[in-house]
Amino acid sequence: MARPGRVVLAGAITGLVLVAFGKTYQDSSKPAASVVPQSIDIPSIKVEAELMKLGLKNGEVELPPYEKPKLAGWYTGSAVPGEKGSSVIIGHVDTKTAPAVFFKLRQVRKGEVVKVERSDGKTVEYKVDSVEQVHKDKFPANRVYGGNGLKLVTCGGKFDYATGEYLDNIIVYASEA
Repeated sequence: MARPGRVVLAGAITGLVLVAFGKTYQDSSKPAASVVPQSIDIPSIKVEAELMKLGLKNGEVELPPYEKPKLAGWYTGSAVPGEKGSSVIIGHVDTKTAPAVFFKLRQVRKGEVVKVERSDGKTVEYKVDSVEQVHKDKFPANRVYGGNGLKLVTCGGKFDYATGEYLDNIIVYASEA
């Protein structure tokens, strides 16, 4: 677990990486979506979580609040699940005191199911294509924000206590079933 303040720094750095690359793929000509994702279900790791909207604030991707560790968020600069484009959902791996919503995300395997329920009552089902752990300096922005499908992102790998951040990201790539 992280020391106080360290998890916040790690989350902020992940947010900066997402902003730096996410702006490239955000289509500002699109009107705000009237249909939004409301919850995510990953049965294989027993995740059932509500989703909040995550936008940009002061040039950074908003993160779910640390005081609500079981909440994940859909980045509004990405596609609505079930629509054409890449849909990005972000969640914390842990807080300074406990595991968070995507703590077990690294355990998801190819072929497993991820379901996203939308505000229009539709549930979009995805099958996991791959899971990768990448150093934050090599964040695969083209894969995360490009193409189609669902991308789940959290921090992972080794926690560097000297810098107060995780060194890697865990990313799940899934295609609509």
